[in-house]
Amino acid sequence: MNGKKQEVQINRREFYKSLTRLALPIALQSLMLASVAAGDALMLGKVAQDEMTAVSLATQIQFVQNMFLGAVTAAGSILGAQYWGKGDRHTLEDVFNMMLGICGIVSVLFFLACELIPGLLMHIFTHDAALIAIGSSYLRIAGWSYLLTGISQCYLTIMKISDHAAPGALISSCAVILNICLNAVFIFGLLGAPQMQARGAALATTISRVIELALCIIVSLQASCIRPACYRFFTQPKELQTDFTRQCLPLMGGMLCWGVGFTSYTAIMGHMGADAAAANSVAAVVRDLICCMCNGIGSAAGIMVGNQLGAGRLEEGKAYGTELKNLSFVIGFLSTAIVLAVTPLIVQMIVLTDQAREYLTGMMVIMSFYMIGRCVNTVTINGVLDGGGDTLFDLYSLIVCMWIIAIPLALTGAFVLHWTPLAVYACTCLDEVGKIPWVMGRFRKYKWVQDLTR
Repeated sequence: MNGKKQEVQINRREFYKSLTRLALPIALQSLMLASVAAGDALMLGKVAQDEMTAVSLATQIQFVQNMFLGAVTAAGSILGAQYWGKGDRHTLEDVFNMMLGICGIVSVLFFLACELIPGLLMHIFTHDAALIAIGSSYLRIAGWSYLLTGISQCYLTIMKISDHAAPGALISSCAVILNICLNAVFIFGLLGAPQMQARGAALATTISRVIELALCIIVSLQASCIRPACYRFFTQPKELQTDFTRQCLPLMGGMLCWGVGFTSYTAIMGHMGADAAAANSVAAVVRDLICCMCNGIGSAAGIMVGNQLGAGRLEEGKAYGTELKNLSFVIGFLSTAIVLAVTPLIVQMIVLTDQAREYLTGMMVIMSFYMIGRCVNTVTINGVLDGGGDTLFDLYSLIVCMWIIAIPLALTGAFVLHWTPLAVYACTCLDEVGKIPWVMGRFRKYKWVQDLTR
């Protein structure tokens, strides 16, 4: 595609109807998942600042695990959406098998790390002995939930791309509501349960993951749902394996660059003192909550564009991508306004020291500008470009903007020039905003307008 042909006119009513049908359940699912972290922060924040901070740092392990799982399920989503648009259920079952095999291996490895070396994992993020002890006790219990996460994420991904986004969102919502309720029971010792504080949050997460996986398997038994083809589990077509690997490897590189980079940001802030770490922990929860809508639209964008391209309607796919890219700017500015509006409420809601509260206020203001870039890049890169198989660009942009610019600048500011925590935090927000012009240039080349099916 050279981008010079006249773009087709899309039916906006049908477009936004499809977008709403896909994006709202996915956004709700994202909101529910982010609500667990918010619930942990709020409840543990009522107990002690150290409990809240330690769990926030410990959950970075699952964040890194999710980078691996996200790359695999994203590759499955890209190919799966195109084959679903083509009407090929048989190949979609093979894609499901591949996702389950890889995600299962990843989940086992992270489970073993949490059970065998939790203290070493915590030491990556902090040198505070109290935080390491609390976080280690959390990981030993939460590690069991990490064992199940990969499998349930595969089921939820297949539901999302095969017109079952609503049941998937319902399953995630039920699991999250159960998680939050159990958080209250085990953290505070309600209903006769022991008061377990951080360990209680881990136990609640593990129980809810068991229920989530069970519900996924039950729902998938419906005739209209895609299920793994167990009898073909070890005999996937070679060409499909090649296609899957071609999509997965760049996504894996991009996810790891982004995930390890974000974890590095957390580690840098964690080494700037307990107050800075606590403020950063709260800011991260708020960021994840407000990003839910752009996450939903980004996932929906990949599916909608992929469906059109897989069905051979390249010009329609191109028009869909343009509309979604424009919408991402609207969502970005709206998110900025929401961050600024909720800042006074958030600052007063959490039990923090005066210094941590001051840091949090500054971080929220800085984050409000970051949200514009985050929304635009999520929808355009992770939605539109990835939906057409242009997965290498995300890796390139992360290497340059995050690893060559933002992380070295934050490290230098924190440990060489001894900047204030707010100045260092601003450095960690540079990458998303700075790459917007580059992203727009890549979009207009239209390399992403391609049919990946065979």
